[in-house]
Amino acid sequence: MTYEYEGKTEKEAIEMAANDLGLERDQFDVEILETQKKSIFNKGYVKIRIHTLDDAAPKGAFEREEKHTRLVADPLPQGEFEQKLIEFITNIIEKMGYDVKVSIAYREDKKLGVKLDSSYSSILIGRKGKNLDALQLLANIYAGRLGHEEVRVILDTENYRIRREESLVRLAYTTADKVRLSHNSILLEPMNPFERRLIHTTLNDIPDVDTKSEGEGVYKQVRVLYKGVR
Repeated sequence: MTYEYEGKTEKEAIEMAANDLGLERDQFDVEILETQKKSIFNKGYVKIRIHTLDDAAPKGAFEREEKHTRLVADPLPQGEFEQKLIEFITNIIEKMGYDVKVSIAYREDKKLGVKLDSSYSSILIGRKGKNLDALQLLANIYAGRLGHEEVRVILDTENYRIRREESLVRLAYTTADKVRLSHNSILLEPMNPFERRLIHTTLNDIPDVDTKSEGEGVYKQVRVLYKGVR
C-alpha cells in the first residue's frame, strides 16, 4: 500500500509517516515526490510517498479507513434536490459526448461537493480548470432554479481542486521570492475569483510584497508587486 506525507524536511516527513502508520523504518520504502527549498518567504517542504512492505500492515489502518468512511458522505443522492442536480450534471456531460458517473463527495453547511468519475476527466477539467468551472457554474445556476440559491455546488474530478490549490500556493510563494529579489512586479495568469482570493490570502502577510487584481470579467489577473524600500 502507498501513503503520502509532507514535512519541512525529509526526516520530519518520514517520522510523521512512521508514527502515523505505526511502522518501523525498515518496514517501508520512501519515494521523494517533491521538494520546495526554504526561502525568505517560504519555510520549504518535502513531500514523500510511503510504500509499505507486503508483511507490514500499518497498525490501526483499518480503524483509520473505517473512520474516514464515516466522514465521507453517502455517494447516493438524498432527496429530490440532489437527485435532480445529479441528473442535470450527468445529462449535460453525456450530451457533450463523454461518459461520466456523478456522485456526492461531501455535504457541508450550505455547500455540496459533487464528484465526477470519467475516462475523459482531463477534458472535463480543461485548461486551467475552465471547463470544470463552466460546468460548476451551470450546476449552481440550476441549483438556484430548484430553490437552493444558498447552496454552493463544488464540482471536482481526479482531486483537481486540491491539486490546483496546492499548485497556486506554491506559485504565490515562488512569485513573491522573484518580486522581492528583482523589485519588479509580476502579472500572473488569468484566474477565477476563488483562485485570485487564494493568491491574495497567501501573500497577505508577506512583508514588502503586495497584490492587486487587474482586468475585466470573471478571469482577472493578479499582479504581485514589490512595496519595500528600493
